Amino acid sequence: MATITQVGDDNFEAEVLRSGLPVLIDFWAPWCGPCKSIAPIIEELAREYEGRLKVAKLNVDENPGTPSRYGVRGIPNLIILKGGAVKEQLVGVVPKSRLVDAIERALAA
Repeated sequence: MATITQVGDDNFEAEVLRSGLPVLIDFWAPWCGPCKSIAPIIEELAREYEGRLKVAKLNVDENPGTPSRYGVRGIPNLIILKGGAVKEQLVGVVPKSRLVDAIERALAA
């Protein structure tokens, strides 16, 4: 089973910004229907890219600081960071193929 790291305002820098791997971070909330519908895709990607991509989730209700720093206004909001820099940002429920394209671009960069 692939690992999805739960991150928050307190450990975002250590887990995401200092990660040796590119990171796909899913900004979500428990009450968000679209967040629930995209969750299985996020889990699939975590398995498929294990060892090449770190996958993390951040609950925006419990951790308001980080989403505001990245301009997250709508969820689900998926951001790919590499070396601490934002490479891609996708808002809303997007097809898996679009996420794969974004991940592949970040890995190749």
